[in-house]
Amino acid sequence: MDPADVPGLTMHTVTEGETAGLHAHAVYPSVSDAPLLTEKLHRTINEELRSFNQANKGQTVGPHPEFNVDWQLPTVSTQVLGVNLNIGRTVDSHWSEERTTVWYDRVDKRVIDSVGLLKDKAALGEFARLARERLSRTNSGITPEAITADAKLFDSLAFNRRGDLVAEFDDRQVRTAPLGRVAVAVPAAKLRGLLSPTGERAQRSAVELGAGIDHRAERMAKYKEYAALPPAQSAAYGSVDCTKVKCVALTYDDGPGPGTGRLLDTLNAQRARATFFAVGTNSIAHTALLRRIMREGHLVGDHTWSHRDLTTLDDSRMGDQFGRAQCTLGRAIGRHPGLVRPPYGAVNDRVPPVAKQYRLALVRWNVDAKDLETRDPKAVADRVVSQTRPGSIVLMHDVGGTAEKATPEILRRLRDKGYTFVTVPELYGEAGMQPGQVYDSGAGPRSVVSASGS
Repeated sequence: MDPADVPGLTMHTVTEGETAGLHAHAVYPSVSDAPLLTEKLHRTINEELRSFNQANKGQTVGPHPEFNVDWQLPTVSTQVLGVNLNIGRTVDSHWSEERTTVWYDRVDKRVIDSVGLLKDKAALGEFARLARERLSRTNSGITPEAITADAKLFDSLAFNRRGDLVAEFDDRQVRTAPLGRVAVAVPAAKLRGLLSPTGERAQRSAVELGAGIDHRAERMAKYKEYAALPPAQSAAYGSVDCTKVKCVALTYDDGPGPGTGRLLDTLNAQRARATFFAVGTNSIAHTALLRRIMREGHLVGDHTWSHRDLTTLDDSRMGDQFGRAQCTLGRAIGRHPGLVRPPYGAVNDRVPPVAKQYRLALVRWNVDAKDLETRDPKAVADRVVSQTRPGSIVLMHDVGGTAEKATPEILRRLRDKGYTFVTVPELYGEAGMQPGQVYDSGAGPRSVVSASGS
């Protein structure tokens, strides 16, 4: 289901550890007529994050432990709404993923876990038997006896477009080696008499929404289309010569979010431009905000699809992070986002070549506002103003709220010091920015010397 087509859909972001300590980033959706669902998702993610923080408390050596939540909407209709969460985390230096799907019945106005799609315990037992039977026919290293009528095992259920009920399993739940996603589809014909009223509504909705649509082929075609677009540029590009005036580039990460519109109001009132590095999982539901950013003279950059630490991914998964975000951003703004901010500023020698393939220059920063670490806007403004020099790139966020509140004072005080506010590419003038190069400030590109940013 395309989230951009869902009325009343907004995003919530939970993020920690931008430059040090634990790396945590989670995005989950909220729909205006389903507050109980929002509460359930909020509790689920925060409980998982607390558990992750406790398990990694005090770790100071080795790679940063990472927590990440991606999401999608398996089915949305006037009767039901499903939200699938893919919860990933570092466990004993290895990446592990769990999947859970929560459902909201718009008819009965209640939230149910996935097993609520089945009629009762007997139906769960029969479904487990069918799933075990189908998986045991494969040669994928499955342990059939691990598939029992346990609600925790079947916490991610959704219907495909044929009406089959698909069960996704967490890493290592049904086989010992983490060899990727394991799922099994029990055919619709086998489900007669097993589904609850909510399950029947969800099944009908999935079939009606998915009839005749090849979503994968559609996505691949769209990616090729957006990848070929010309690079995005501020509408005011070229109006400032940063070799002659003091320029600074304010940048905002992790949005769009609830405060992005207000932040744009502030910037426009002060005739200041900025660069917004947008996360794909947020952007997909806020395409109008992305278009407004470009329309008002700012610039949209890529902040990957789900904010994963790129240095922990192989080239294929890294490319997926770039490509999926580019597709979403390109569809919204009609241009190719030529800049990417690597999450956590993390870059190693493998990241630039992949970024180059996707026509992306890598942008880090040399002034960190640390706005996610405090609720005090004055402390954020003091930090930014005291550290800014001509050509600085300033890291802030348009989620969390503190940077939004600090921005008016930052603009006033830096303007009093003679600064002009520009988008990142304007710092480099005629030299431009090259795909695959790493830029920390207006001084130009630099070689990769470490796996983390400033």
